Amino acid sequence: MIRGLWNRETVAAILLAAYLPIALIWVGHEGKEAFSRLGLSLLVVAIWHLVFMLARAQPPSLYGLATALAVAILAPEEIGVFRMALALSFGVVMGELVFGGWGRNVVNPATVTLSFLGFGFPSFEWPVFDLPVAWAAIPAALIGIATGTMPVSVLMGAGILGAGAVAAGYLSEPVVVASAIVLVLLVADPVTSASTSLGRWLNGVVFAALVVLFANGWAGAAGVQIAVAAAFLSSLSAPLLDEAALSVWVAQRRKRHGRS
Repeated sequence: MIRGLWNRETVAAILLAAYLPIALIWVGHEGKEAFSRLGLSLLVVAIWHLVFMLARAQPPSLYGLATALAVAILAPEEIGVFRMALALSFGVVMGELVFGGWGRNVVNPATVTLSFLGFGFPSFEWPVFDLPVAWAAIPAALIGIATGTMPVSVLMGAGILGAGAVAAGYLSEPVVVASAIVLVLLVADPVTSASTSLGRWLNGVVFAALVVLFANGWAGAAGVQIAVAAAFLSSLSAPLLDEAALSVWVAQRRKRHGRS
């Protein structure tokens, strides 16, 4: 059966292309360490995709490469092979594969993995990114918007509120840099973000609001740690935001056309 050009794997491939500017700048700054972290992440993800393919005839997805890339970039430093493999196993299996693969999952698997590392191993130091890595998030977002694979409302909602918070002095540069990368790699996932137009705006606003709240109330937290926690909670709120958006739409139609 011919499914046409736009299928799950096409979207995953375009998202990978969009993430390429961030990946290239990150590799250029990290050097050999970047390849070792990425290689480990790819190996663990590939093993679990293979297991589910053999056990459940569940086809692997290219998005596994995006998961491995996001985790390699954002995971705490010096976390070690065992801890990284454990967290990735939990995130990929419980955040993606048990739901039937990417496209049916509720929370981004990389977000689950990074949250697991944050809760389970809080003493490890999170990475601090140079400004060029954050600037690379801009072309990545533009590619995603131009191809329709990233929800522009999520990016705009977070960007507008985040810009206001920066202007008011509520966000430091490390938090802004980390939040920009997390926004593109994790929050703007077309599967796990909100689906309705209003819900997507709210999704971006909630992410930015949580970043501001954590940045000013979470003493000693690193920028990436703050952004990952905000991404996890905002993605969990996405179904509720869609429900609220649908309730508003129904109320408006009833007011305009009557209950019948």
